[in-house]
Amino acid sequence: MKTILIIEDNADIRESTAEILELAGYDVLQADNGKAGVEFAVRQKADLILCDIMMPELDGYGVLHMLSKNEKTADIPFIFLTAKAERIDFRKGMEMGADDYLTKPFDDIELLAAIESRLAKKERLEAYFSKALNNLEHLAATGNNNGANELKTLIAARKIRHIKKKQVLYYDGDEPMGLYLLLSGTVKTLKLTEDGRQLMTGLYKPEDYIGMNAVLLEEPFAETAEAVEDSSLCLLPKEAILSLINKYPEISREFIRILSNDVREKEEQLIELAYHSVRKRLAQVLLRLQQKDTTAPQFKISRDELAAMAGMATETVSRTLSDFKEEGLIEKKGSYIEIKDTHRLARMKN
Repeated sequence: MKTILIIEDNADIRESTAEILELAGYDVLQADNGKAGVEFAVRQKADLILCDIMMPELDGYGVLHMLSKNEKTADIPFIFLTAKAERIDFRKGMEMGADDYLTKPFDDIELLAAIESRLAKKERLEAYFSKALNNLEHLAATGNNNGANELKTLIAARKIRHIKKKQVLYYDGDEPMGLYLLLSGTVKTLKLTEDGRQLMTGLYKPEDYIGMNAVLLEEPFAETAEAVEDSSLCLLPKEAILSLINKYPEISREFIRILSNDVREKEEQLIELAYHSVRKRLAQVLLRLQQKDTTAPQFKISRDELAAMAGMATETVSRTLSDFKEEGLIEKKGSYIEIKDTHRLARMKN
């Protein structure tokens, strides 16, 4: 049974909300002010928190701030309940890390749908997290699994960070605090040309490490990283990563393998930009995107992102994708692309 903590100073709203949740099969905890709510959350961890904004003792923003700073409560889904419907309040709450925002009065279906959605999202993230940890087992293939175990322990102890679509993870020139492990979503890295155009240098999927070059070289980031969609990551401190690399050869080999693949992709990208025709460049980009996730029949990417990866104008991308569709090479619906003929794309003439 999932436990929901309601932090609400209005007794009628608090009790009626608790009644709805209990009828839906949830275990419910109640607090009548922000300070008591924080104490409840720390003492008896809930699966999700519903919290009013305007309260005595401590308002909802203060509750969210305090819980986000505590390792025991930082990952609990948090939904604001408030009668304040102004857009500025919504934006402030989401920027602080709230997961959702319900404006009173809300109906039963709206409340339950928001809770079910957030709990399901948390379960998906935990599954991604477990998969990322389990996939480190191949580092122990040499028979000495101490390095893999230490890396798994390091990752498991880190707080999951959530970033919204188009939010920047770091900028070109920033000093790296550590290495990012992507758990869900998609993140791109890009360089800006002197005339303001973007050239995408990398596209990262779950279980990819981001920012490895800067961390290992101990230099500032040489590109900007931005979320393509809502994403979740954990940050592995630079000092801890460097210590593991120096201590365990199997960790060093794994990171060398990742860097080598990255260098190979960059070399292929440079050759395509220098020598390949528009059609062949776009064909190669589409094939690389498909290889990023072979389990899905299609992938999602915008025309602007394709243009940045292929070094082409957006209009040229649109025309070429239309040609590919007419030729039966791809199927396209909105931002989703499915490759129908991998062989012909791979053998595209220059």
